[in-house]
Amino acid sequence: MLQPTTGSRWGIGAEGSTYRTIGQPPIFNYLHLHLWITNDPSLCTPLTTLAADRGLARHVARPRWLAGIARRDPSPTHAAGQRRATRRISRGTSLRCAYPGAMARAHLLVVDDEPSILTTLQKALTLEGYTVDVAGGVKVAEERLKKRSYDLCLFDVTLPDGNGIDLLQRVRAAKIDTPVIMMSGHATIDTAVRATRLGALNFLEKPLNTDALLIGIETALRLDRAEAEARALRLASGAGGDLVGQSPAIKKLVEQIARAAKSSASVLVTGERGTGKELVARAIHEMSPRAKGPLEKLNCAALPSELIESELFGHEAGAFTGATKQRRGKFERASGGTLFLDEVGDMPLAMQAKLLRVLQEREIERVGGSETIKVDARVVAATNRDLVAACEKDAFRADLYDRLNVVPLAIPPLRARREDVPLLARHFLELAARNNDRRDIRISDEAVSVLASYSFPGNVRELRNLMERLVILTPDDVISADDVRTCLPGGAAPKATGLYRPGVPFRVLVEEAERIVLTDALAHHGGQMAATARALDLERSHLYKKARALGLRGEKADADEEG
Repeated sequence: MLQPTTGSRWGIGAEGSTYRTIGQPPIFNYLHLHLWITNDPSLCTPLTTLAADRGLARHVARPRWLAGIARRDPSPTHAAGQRRATRRISRGTSLRCAYPGAMARAHLLVVDDEPSILTTLQKALTLEGYTVDVAGGVKVAEERLKKRSYDLCLFDVTLPDGNGIDLLQRVRAAKIDTPVIMMSGHATIDTAVRATRLGALNFLEKPLNTDALLIGIETALRLDRAEAEARALRLASGAGGDLVGQSPAIKKLVEQIARAAKSSASVLVTGERGTGKELVARAIHEMSPRAKGPLEKLNCAALPSELIESELFGHEAGAFTGATKQRRGKFERASGGTLFLDEVGDMPLAMQAKLLRVLQEREIERVGGSETIKVDARVVAATNRDLVAACEKDAFRADLYDRLNVVPLAIPPLRARREDVPLLARHFLELAARNNDRRDIRISDEAVSVLASYSFPGNVRELRNLMERLVILTPDDVISADDVRTCLPGGAAPKATGLYRPGVPFRVLVEEAERIVLTDALAHHGGQMAATARALDLERSHLYKKARALGLRGEKADADEEG
């Protein structure tokens, strides 16, 4: 600790220490930290400026006493105060930022077995602008973590009723993703490695170094904020994070994505609305050798036919009214990366012919230009339409379909993987809770069961929107089954065995029933289309058409077709 002497510099010491010098009373009391005069520049770093100096000290040095907290016996005059402080620490205390009118930068939880260190860290970090809670053991720390969310936790390894490593493990098992920094004066390399594997961001040795502690805290907070911003950006772009699910259907899709990503062939992603076609396209790009390149997106249904060509190929200045300068198209901007064509089934026929030429020749011409430009973009297309049926009706070019369908990926509807509903529901609940500042909201198991019984015609997108609606409209901290029924279409969840739902068109109900029957039949016959057709008394060609229209495909479809 500081050893006060006469001199010209300010030093800081903790209240209750035994080094107060006679004739040098505290001349400034701020947050119960006393300032003394010292002439040892090595003990102080002139970094901190206290605004509320009351005219006594405008510049006060930041102490280096955190670099080595000396253990001293309390003076008799402060023994009672130390005992009271110890009792407060064992129960867990909180100290807020003391700067008048200031906002705390982050809310921290410090867990240590030594009351003197807890008091010192709490006051020092509060001076830095943080709001700090402290706990003297595992039990108190767990109680605090249950009551509120923290921006950062600091855990000591050795605690009176356990150890910080086990506390970290329990925190991670409870799905609490708060950043954690470990501290220890007797740690081994094995302890540090284990803490890192459990998700600790840093491991600080005692005695603590002030600069290392503050830098570690700020770095951890910056990293957590960056990850939160990245999640928010993915959510805003429609990605919503990684593919979530443990069902056989989603596991098979993930394997197919991994294999497709390694190639540069065109990919056609099919699936109903809201199944996550853009998410699959993004996953293909991020897992491919082109991941460092750009990912350009174009919704073919969102633009009028006369603008799609300009968006894809670009245009020269003066090419049409309003074209005041040259503009590069999506194909050029996606060079070295991936071009995602969403709703490609809605592309006009005239534009389909031009797209086919680009896929064949790998070159374009800007609108209004004559220069041939080589392009190197991998195309991933997506649609919720039955392109085979569209080709039969001449609504979609069969040669373009063949070019796009080199690697077909079919996304199963959510009702075909109901076992994923609980995982998805809790995933979207967490995202919605963060975006709407309701981090403590939870969902009951009964509410999850109600969600799993619903068929979700809007698939994953409908579930995501429903969870955000529940977070916004539910007044309590626990979403109940009645809350879910109120927010579902028609005011109640349909029975798991029922087919009729008020407000849903007959065509959609019939399609759902057909999909359920064919899915079960194919599963019963091991994916063999011929055996399934015989069992259902259907022409095999009719079963193929029906399966394609519903986005289904048997395991042995290729063998059947060759036979």
